[in-house]
Amino acid sequence: MTSQLLIFGILGIASTVVAFRVNWHLFSGGRTGRAGPVSLLEGVYYAVGVCSVVIGWYFNVRYTHLYPNASYINYTKMLFNNWAADSAAQDYIIVNVVLLPLWTIVEGRRRGLRWAWIFFVISLFTSLAFAVALFLAFMERQFRYSREPVASSTAYPQL
Repeated sequence: MTSQLLIFGILGIASTVVAFRVNWHLFSGGRTGRAGPVSLLEGVYYAVGVCSVVIGWYFNVRYTHLYPNASYINYTKMLFNNWAADSAAQDYIIVNVVLLPLWTIVEGRRRGLRWAWIFFVISLFTSLAFAVALFLAFMERQFRYSREPVASSTAYPQL
């Protein structure tokens, strides 16, 4: 079970790194040559995302150590233990498997975010809340990036 956690952890970190790498222009200086500090809203998104992934992984580690046959199938079956859990589980599954990919891909493309589908992949290996928080942080940064003035070609004298 520890090897399964290790693989998921590596895939979660790798997919998160890919999201940052593909959208590095948002963090490396933007159009003006400076990325700017993390905004308060962006910082809140990062903080919530990190908290959610830490709490989620705490429970996932406990789950994999408690159940010798820990797997996605058993995990999903255990989500549906009673009527209250059934309601929450169906909500979670629909949001994570249907709405998150639609939302991130459509809205990410509209706003110019690169590889917006990567946030769905991130959600599979980290947590839904982490993926949503990261997507919102990237959208906040993309919004600020899009508002930066573009240096015009007339700003430099022609020789």
